[in-house]
Order: sequence, then structure tokens, then C-alpha cells
Amino acid sequence: MKKVAVLLAPGFEEAEAIVTIDILRRLQIEVETLACAESRAVVSYHDVPMVTDSTLEARRDAFYDAIVLPGGPQGSVNLAASAAVVQFVARHDDAGKLICPVCSAAARVLAGNGLLKGRRYVCSGELWQTITDGEYVDAPVVEDGNLISGKGLGHIFDFAFTLSARLLEDDIPVRDHADHIYYPW
Repeated sequence: MKKVAVLLAPGFEEAEAIVTIDILRRLQIEVETLACAESRAVVSYHDVPMVTDSTLEARRDAFYDAIVLPGGPQGSVNLAASAAVVQFVARHDDAGKLICPVCSAAARVLAGNGLLKGRRYVCSGELWQTITDGEYVDAPVVEDGNLISGKGLGHIFDFAFTLSARLLEDDIPVRDHADHIYYPW
């Protein structure tokens, strides 16, 4: 079974995280939420408290098939400022695991720490204008090698279904599920 880590820092965009977690779990992909803070309790961008499965510190030596980095203005700043997050993402990237930023996370976390490595990506807003580490593509979801980036909340279902299809290596069950929830993927 494929396993995904969703990294949640204080200020994370809750809908980006929850929709992605929901779609992955519905498709029988194991998801572990990891708090990038001292406590498993993390408060989101819109003040929604969430208790994660574990902390990044407790799981820092674990390996996952994919790492999801939800955005959120403060959430992505907090992820980008964490040496533990940067090391965790870099280790997974070096191993060829899927690195999956959403919204501002591609710009702040990856580009801000030299982790785009020239790959094509998408991010929210105008953040791409100052990035020289990768190639910005204006699309809902952009795939380049092991990097899957999502533009933002309005495209989170596309992002979650794309990630699911890559993990399952089969888009038929993903399309069936999208049809089941009346989403035209």
C-alpha cells in the first residue's frame, strides 16, 4: 500500500489539506498527517484546530511514497523556515519520491530552499515572479518528474486526483471515484 505524509505547519490551508487527505483515503492510500511543530495540535489558516497523527520530529526517519505540502500564507512560511521540513523533503526528493506542494508551498518551501531544481511547477498568485529556481507553468496541476504541484484551493480536487492516479499507477479507479462524487476529472 502506498503511503503519503501530509506536512501541517501552523497556518496551513485547511481545505487543501483535508480534501487531499479525503480523496487519498477514499482511494485506499494510506495518509499520515505530521505536525511540523512541537505538538500534534496544529491550528490552520482560518483557526481550525487539528490533531495530527504524529509529529515530523517523531517520523523524521520514515520514508513515504509522497510528501504533500499544503499552502496557506503563514503555513507555507512556517514550512519553509523549518530546517527539519527542508531536510525531510530533500531526502525524499533525492530518493525519487513524489514531492507535492500546493498553492504557495512550491514558491516558498521549494523555491525558497533551492528544491525546485529547474523543474516546471505552478503556485498561487504572483509568487512565481521572483523565482529563478524553476519554470512556472500557469495550469491547475503541473507534473515534472517526481514533482506534482497544484495551483491552489480552487484546483485541489484536480491535484488530489492527479496525485492518487500517480500513486496507484492507474487512473481508472480514480476516474470512477471522481464520477462517484460528481467531479469531472
